[in-house]
Amino acid sequence: MSHKYTVPLKKLIRDLDLKIVYYPQTDEEILVSHAELMRPGLAFTGFFEGFVPARINMIGRTELAYLETLSQEELRRSLEEFLSRCPKAVITTQEYSFRSLFMELAEKYSVPLLQSPENTSHMAAQLNAKLSLELAPRTTVHGVLMEIYGEGVLLTGDSGVGKSETALELLKRGHRLIADDAVEVRRVSNTTLVGSAPDNIRHYMELRGVGIINVSRLFGVGSVKNTANVNFVIQLEPYDRNKVYDRIGLEEETTDVLGMRVPAATIPVQTGRNLAVIIEVATMNYRQRAMGNNSARELMEHLGLTDDIE
Repeated sequence: MSHKYTVPLKKLIRDLDLKIVYYPQTDEEILVSHAELMRPGLAFTGFFEGFVPARINMIGRTELAYLETLSQEELRRSLEEFLSRCPKAVITTQEYSFRSLFMELAEKYSVPLLQSPENTSHMAAQLNAKLSLELAPRTTVHGVLMEIYGEGVLLTGDSGVGKSETALELLKRGHRLIADDAVEVRRVSNTTLVGSAPDNIRHYMELRGVGIINVSRLFGVGSVKNTANVNFVIQLEPYDRNKVYDRIGLEEETTDVLGMRVPAATIPVQTGRNLAVIIEVATMNYRQRAMGNNSARELMEHLGLTDDIE
């Protein structure tokens, strides 16, 4: 059974700059566990089939305009039927005339009532993105995540293979560090993986013989980034003379990360190899393939060896 993640409501309030109209006095943290929003337009008419109290509800211009047309008695009944089901929180994005009644009923049923400075579409987009990130399935990978030519490249391999040293050389060549040693990878959609560093080790790197360094201080704030998509995975491994490595590149290697197939490559580590340059070239080649250009296939076609590709 998959793990259920949560995010504190107060963190969402802080990060999205929401104004608190009413917040219940409670010793327990209010936790949000559903990434989907609800627009309770039908709920205000009395139709509650499919209503999920654990979701955050957003009330925009259309819902508020409808509520403004109701008589005082109908308005109270509609709001009470809605709030009595104890939605996780309610966010309004427009001004309305019945604020005192809304606050009274929100307090009665201990429902957080919040106000957004953004319009409904922008607020919904921001909140959906935030919830998708905070509640996404995740895993921690031993490796280094770099942004190389705008692509998120995850370097993996056994301890001591040279991941951090290679990352250091890539930093000196102008690329950016996202995470060293422990990379938190989250699946925020069916097509997107986002990697970051745990808060307590963000922007730090460990180098054997040197110790811990703060990358942002040594190389400047432009050398680090908090998050990046994981687009490409490079496995570093000690060179094995008995292993046959791909010398042409016809086969497109992938690896599984949180159920997604991510383009990958295996690079043998050997004395004298400039890993930083090789990783730069591998990243550029990955981008070319993503654009539909495969140099190995083109060469085979030029040599008239297309039958060998099939």
